[in-house]
Amino acid sequence: MNAIVKPQDEAQPVFPVPANVFAETVTEVHHYTDSLFRFRMTRPASFRFRTGEFAMIGLPNAEKPVFRAYSIASPSWDEELEFFSIKVPGGPLTEHLQKIKPGDTVLMRKKPTGTLVLDALIPGRRLYLFSTGTGIAPFAGVIRDPETYEKFEKVILTHTTRETAELQYGKDLVDSIAQDEILSEIVGDKLLYHGSATREGEPRGERITTMIENGSLFSSLGLPPLDPAIDRAMICGSMAMLKDTAALLEKAGLEEGANNKPATYVVERAFVD
Repeated sequence: MNAIVKPQDEAQPVFPVPANVFAETVTEVHHYTDSLFRFRMTRPASFRFRTGEFAMIGLPNAEKPVFRAYSIASPSWDEELEFFSIKVPGGPLTEHLQKIKPGDTVLMRKKPTGTLVLDALIPGRRLYLFSTGTGIAPFAGVIRDPETYEKFEKVILTHTTRETAELQYGKDLVDSIAQDEILSEIVGDKLLYHGSATREGEPRGERITTMIENGSLFSSLGLPPLDPAIDRAMICGSMAMLKDTAALLEKAGLEEGANNKPATYVVERAFVD
């Protein structure tokens, strides 16, 4: 049986929501820059997902809503769902999504999926999370999931953006873990954060691929170069970043894995508009 949802724009007609779609309520919105924002919404009681997966998100502002893939930034234990989004002028979804406010409705298809999950990696000691821009979103869940620290001795989150202000979401995540009574005890000193802005403001201003290649990433963190015997990795970012970072991992001896064939690194290829 379809549910009837009132759209954000009062001028739009009320229409039925398909049976395979949840209609959830926005609980919080935070704008970081003119191009980045985070929002949280209610989580359906029946919705199950693995930390690191993505869902298809849309808005009730048309008879046939546009859906786009968004990584779930919440860990699987969270009672709400969090998403981190770019604002695209004229984007069929983000043009409208960036205007949401608490109390508004967001649509979400019921089946999550994705490759940035712990199950897609074979056991190791260190886990590298390589991200650019909003590619940090799935790792926001991974670094807040206790299972991550049960499986790895060190978790290294790298986040590269164009400008320093765009790093704030990641910095806030790391700070929130340190201030959380339960998570801080679980994580301890296992989480390392490396943020860099390529255009301005940060002393480490090189692309993540450059820092991997010249070794400055590892030396700045006090870690040895990549070792396929113990290092595992997840990559999420632009298409060029995915390709270049994966090539460097392959050169170091790591092999790409998937849900049906776990290996030493995984890549997410689903994108927002």
